[in-house]
Amino acid sequence: MALTNKQNVSVRDLIKEKKSKNSTNQIVEKMVPGVLFVLALISILTTVGIVLTLIFETVTFFSRVSIVEFLTEKEWYPFFEESATYGIGALVSGTLLITVIAIIVAVPIGLAAAIFLSEYASDRTRRIIKPILEVLAGIPTIVYGFFALTFVTPLLQKVVPDLALFNALSPGIVVGIMIIPMIASLSEDAMSSVPNSMREGALALGSTRFEVTMKVIVPAAMSGIVASFVLGISRAIGETMIVSLAGGATPKLTFDPTESIQTMTAYIVQVSGGDAGYGTTVYYSIYAVGMTLFLFTLILNLLAQYISRRFREEY
Repeated sequence: MALTNKQNVSVRDLIKEKKSKNSTNQIVEKMVPGVLFVLALISILTTVGIVLTLIFETVTFFSRVSIVEFLTEKEWYPFFEESATYGIGALVSGTLLITVIAIIVAVPIGLAAAIFLSEYASDRTRRIIKPILEVLAGIPTIVYGFFALTFVTPLLQKVVPDLALFNALSPGIVVGIMIIPMIASLSEDAMSSVPNSMREGALALGSTRFEVTMKVIVPAAMSGIVASFVLGISRAIGETMIVSLAGGATPKLTFDPTESIQTMTAYIVQVSGGDAGYGTTVYYSIYAVGMTLFLFTLILNLLAQYISRRFREEY
């Protein structure tokens, strides 16, 4: 009889414990969506706040400087109070020059590395090479900047004697080296996700390994590859420290890579370092430049989404 009572008590305790756990789980289940919603809302509000700040401060800048001058003037000399000129073209040309050089360096090397890792390398080789590539992405950009200034530029001056100490060629190459891991890693992931049945089918039809790679795998993974290219371009456009250290601070409308230039990000760094007082036109100009940079990045992201959708529809 005593044993039966003990068993009954134990069963009651188990039922209570189960109900308690269920109640706790229900509370957690109800709280989790709310917490996740708040976190998502914070990220959205932060983005909205950044965009609104850019818009309001840019409007203040254009209340002092004509937008026509901003878009059509060829010179950018904001620090001359009496004859200041605000032609964004000078900064845009420097930014595009760095970006084009970086993409010329990064795209073929990054894509070749991705093809090798995905289609030719053994598992052991892939486990060794891929982490080494990804280590490049973890190097601080200021280190890349000093590498460009103290190593790459003197090396290039032996080949191009007229190359200035501060130029677009050296930081462009180093920015390209910096974004190689991004392009290689994302492209390799896209190619690795292609089903093996497609490889096996192409090989069964008599295709060589190179033909399978170039005519089957790369087209099938093109949406991911294009996305990696666009992300690399966005990263190159937004790079700051490398171009600030090795590119110079000479805003000019030129596409000569041997000359000193200034990018949009480098100008923002220069002014943010204390070269302009709060509330001045020069101070507000960094928001106008930042808005231009934001629009560049936004257009690239929209273009990447459009291209990715088109390739998905075709393949």
